[in-house]
Amino acid sequence: MKERGIGLFERFRSVARNLQRRSTTERSEVRTPIDDGVTTYRRVLEANPCDVEAHVNLGNALKDLGRLDAAMASYRSALEINPDFEVAHYNLAVVLRDVGQIDDAMAHDFAEAHANLGNILRNLGRLDDAVMSYRRALEIRPSFAEAHYNLGNALNDLSQPADAAASFRRAAELRPDFAEAHSNLGNALQDLGRLDEAVLSYWRALEINHDYQEAYFNLGSALQDLGQFDAAAESYRRALEINPDFGVAQSNLLFMHNYIAGQDSQTLLSEATGFGELAARRARPFTAWSNVPAADRCLRVGFVSGDLRNHPVGYFAEGVLASLSQEASGRLELFAYPTHVCGDAVAERIRASCSGWRSLVGVSDESAAQLIREDTIDILIDLSGHTAHNRLPLFAWKPAPVQASWLGYFATTGIAAIDYLIADPWTLPESEEANFTEKIWRLPETRLCFTPPNEDLKVTSLCALRNGYVTFASFNHLSKINDDVVALWTRVLEAVPGSRLLLKAKQFTEVSVRQRVIERFTAWGIDASRLIVERPVSRGTYLAAYQQVDIALDPFPYPGGTTTVEALWMGVPVLTLTGDRFLSRQGVGLLMNVGLPQWVAVSPDDYVARAALHAKDLNRLAELRAGLRKQALESPIFDTRRFAHHFEIALREMWRRWCHQQRGADL
Repeated sequence: MKERGIGLFERFRSVARNLQRRSTTERSEVRTPIDDGVTTYRRVLEANPCDVEAHVNLGNALKDLGRLDAAMASYRSALEINPDFEVAHYNLAVVLRDVGQIDDAMAHDFAEAHANLGNILRNLGRLDDAVMSYRRALEIRPSFAEAHYNLGNALNDLSQPADAAASFRRAAELRPDFAEAHSNLGNALQDLGRLDEAVLSYWRALEINHDYQEAYFNLGSALQDLGQFDAAAESYRRALEINPDFGVAQSNLLFMHNYIAGQDSQTLLSEATGFGELAARRARPFTAWSNVPAADRCLRVGFVSGDLRNHPVGYFAEGVLASLSQEASGRLELFAYPTHVCGDAVAERIRASCSGWRSLVGVSDESAAQLIREDTIDILIDLSGHTAHNRLPLFAWKPAPVQASWLGYFATTGIAAIDYLIADPWTLPESEEANFTEKIWRLPETRLCFTPPNEDLKVTSLCALRNGYVTFASFNHLSKINDDVVALWTRVLEAVPGSRLLLKAKQFTEVSVRQRVIERFTAWGIDASRLIVERPVSRGTYLAAYQQVDIALDPFPYPGGTTTVEALWMGVPVLTLTGDRFLSRQGVGLLMNVGLPQWVAVSPDDYVARAALHAKDLNRLAELRAGLRKQALESPIFDTRRFAHHFEIALREMWRRWCHQQRGADL
C-alpha cells in the first residue's frame, strides 16, 4: 500500500517544482525537499487550518521522514475536519499497518474497500449484495457519507424510496455541502409522492452547486409532476444551457409537450428531429448485418424498455409477450433488454417469455449496440419513446436491420434509424403521418392490448343506486389535470346535481398538493364537499376503489391508457374526448375497440351532454356495469392471443420488406 497525495493550490505547486530542480549536492548541503515540503505545508495550514488536503500532504511528508506519530496526527487532523475524506482514511491505514496496529488499519481501510465492492456489485446489477457491502462499510465507519449516499442509490434501484431517502438524508447531514445527496434525496421523495419536499431538496442542491445540471433536470421533473409546466420547461432548458448535449433533458421536454394542448405540430416535429440528429451525430450506425435475409425463417425480436416490470408498460406487454412466446414458437424468438432494474413479479413473468434477458443498465450505447448485434436481433422494438429510462440514442446506432417504436409513447421519437411506429386505424389518422419521422404501421384493430389483473375483485352493483348520487372519477396522473380539464369537469359536476368527483393519483400523498387541487375546483365554484382526493395505495386496493365509481372521466389532451382499461375491467365506463393527435386519440381507440362508441365525445359541449345523459339513466348504467367486464375481456383490448396474431403478422411483413430491399441491393 502506498499513501495517496493531494494536489496543492497552484502557488504551492511552483514551490514543489523548484525543490525538484535542486541538485543532489544542494539537497544534501542544505535541507531535503521533504523538509521543505513539511515547512511549506505548515505555512499553508497557518493560513488555513481547515485545509484537509494540506493536512494529508503534511502527513505524507512526515511519513517519508519516518515521523510516523506526527504523520498519523496530520491524517487524523484531516479526518476531524472531514470524517469521510477517503484519502486520509487510506493513508492513515497505511501508517497504522506500518506500526503494527492492524485492527485499527483495517477499520480505516476496509470501510472504503466494502464501499468500493458495493459500487462494483451495483454496476453488475447485484443490488442486494451491493446493499450488504454498503451496510458493512457503514458498520465499520458510520460517518462514511459516500457509503450512505451509495446505499441510497442501491435502495432506490430496488424501489425502496423510503429507505433510500433516509440514506440520502444521512449523507447530507454528514456532509451538508453534498449536492448529489440533496438531489437524490429529492428523487426518493418524488418517488414517494412528496413533491413539495422534493422541490426543496433540488433547490438545496442548486444552492450548493449552481451549475448542477442533474439537479435542474430533477427539479424540472418534479415541477412537471405538479403540473407547473412553464417552470419545468425553464428548469430543463437551464440544464441544457449547462450541457447542450444533455439528451435526457431534451427527452423530458419532448415528453412534457404531451400534457399541453394547442402545441404546433411542426414545432414538435422539429424539436424531435433535433433530438434525433443529436443522437445520430453521437452514433456510428451500422449499415450491414449478419442477419440472413430469408423471409420465412424464425425471427429474433428484441424489446428495449426500462418498464418491463410493475408498470403500465409491463401490464400491457406481459400478456402479449406470453402469447407470442406460446403461439409463435418456432417463428419468433423473443429477447428483452431492460434499461432499468426490473426484478418484481411482473418482470419475472415477462422474463419467462423471453429466450434472452440482457440488462443494459450501466451499459454504454456502443456496447449495447454491439451486444444486440451479437444476439443477431432481426427486429428491435423500443417501448419507451421519450419516457423515463429510454435508450433512444442506442437505436441511432442501428444495431438491428429493422427497428420500430411501440406501446410506451404517443408521438414521434425523432430517431431517423427507427423505421416504423406501430399504431392502429383509430388512433393515428393519415393526416397525422407527416408529423412522424417513422413510417406508420397500423395493426388492424388496436395498438394496445392489456393483461387482465391478477387481483380477485368482483364488479359490484352500481354505487349510485346505493348512494343516491353519481360518483365521477379519474385516477390519472395529476399532470394530466390541466386548467381546461378542471373547467370541463366543473361543467360536468354542475350538469349532474349532487354528483361527486373522486380523484386518485400518486401526487396526492402530500396534503398540500391535495389542497391545491381542491382549491382549483373551488375557484370554479365547486364546493369542496363534492370532491374526494385520495393518495395512492397498493394495486389491489387501488382497483377496488372503482367499486365506488359510476363513471370515469378521461382527461385531455393526454387521456388515460392503463386507467381506462382498468376502469373497464372493473365495470366502469369511461367518457373520453376525441382529439386530432395520435396521443389525444388513445381513449377513442380503446373505447371503440371495446364497443362503447356512445362514450366518445367530439367536443367539450358534447362531453358535458353525454356525461349528463349517462348519469341520468341509472338503470341502463347499471346494466352496462354488470356486463362490461365480460364485454371488455372478449374485446381486442384484452384478447392477447388475437393481438399477438396481428402483431406477428406485422413483424413478418416488416421483415419481408427488408429482405426484399436486400435482394434489390444485391442486384
